[in-house]
Amino acid sequence: MHLFFSVGEPSGDQHAAQVITEIRRRCPQARFTGFGGKQMEQVGCRLLHPLADLAVMGLLDVLPLLWTFIGLIRQAGRSFREQRPNAVVLVDCPGFNWWIARQAKKQGIPVIYYLPPQLWAWAPWRIRKVRKFVDYVLSALSFEVDWYRERGIDVEFVGHPFFEDVARHELDRDTIQYLKREEQRIVGVLPGSRKKEVTRNFPVMLRVIADLHAQHPDVRFAVACYKPEHEDLCRRFMAAEHERLPIELLVGRTSEIIEAADCCLMVSGSVSLELLARETPAVVMYRLPWLMVLLKIVLLRCRYITLVNLLAGRELMPEFTFLLENAPSVGQITRTLDRLLSSELERQDVVHALAELKGDVAQRGGIERAAAAILGKLEATRGKQAA
Repeated sequence: MHLFFSVGEPSGDQHAAQVITEIRRRCPQARFTGFGGKQMEQVGCRLLHPLADLAVMGLLDVLPLLWTFIGLIRQAGRSFREQRPNAVVLVDCPGFNWWIARQAKKQGIPVIYYLPPQLWAWAPWRIRKVRKFVDYVLSALSFEVDWYRERGIDVEFVGHPFFEDVARHELDRDTIQYLKREEQRIVGVLPGSRKKEVTRNFPVMLRVIADLHAQHPDVRFAVACYKPEHEDLCRRFMAAEHERLPIELLVGRTSEIIEAADCCLMVSGSVSLELLARETPAVVMYRLPWLMVLLKIVLLRCRYITLVNLLAGRELMPEFTFLLENAPSVGQITRTLDRLLSSELERQDVVHALAELKGDVAQRGGIERAAAAILGKLEATRGKQAA
């Protein structure tokens, strides 16, 4: 059995690696190729290109890499013709993965979309692409299953792997103890897993940190750096004006920071689910480049962009999306975090709301169900072909 994975995000790299590991446990002879990241490669997937390292978002980020993406799409087409996998499994990255799905369908190869894009929230018209290019959807959200099913899509609920990640992840207690030393309060700062996200958002975060520090000099700020190069980038932004702020940069310790923090300031992303799983209040921000006005308009089509708020149907994590670094939202973000730090009662109200939502949506076993669903679909396909 041969499966081709196409993964374009660091978080997707992690989830795909877990599914690959579980499939290999059930089917040791299986082989895997595709686009993805280091974690997939470490569990035995032969990468044609480290696509997860690119991790771009938006037209302006894509344009400089356009010929790279075109070359990868052509490379996928050649691989499908020459190697002909039993199925193509897409994870996240819809802008690129629609083209991979096209290439697979040209060769008559089944396409499975694991953790599909949230079309119900921001682009329901794209359901046409799902009908045309995707054979089977593996959904992380129970209500999402009903949405797809009502539109004639073959879909199965498997649960979100983030909740499994949290349950499995063994926290570094030394790091947590270090962060909580002297019983000081901690604000976690999560500037994103992409270099572009850090570049756009961390300078704004530093302004918020400076204002909060003036109001709460006892609070320390722990910044979660996804990669060592992100730590270097943050240090450059901190030089001079912000170097004396009580900020600590930690690489590869996102979970520990979330666990230790009284609250977090985060760039919008799937990490919000870990905040939910660890019941940590957060304020969400995302700075868009000024030319991405059209994307801003698209985002305003839906009330919320953060998955936790979409699940809750209300703003459990206040959201601030803005275009310019000096936007009025900076003051609003500071005031919102100030309330969480000034009122333990208000902070605990959010913690309790997160705990209630977690009880409703957090289900373990998502990785195992996803692997079983993929293998089951392939078995059903082979049975139809044999008949």
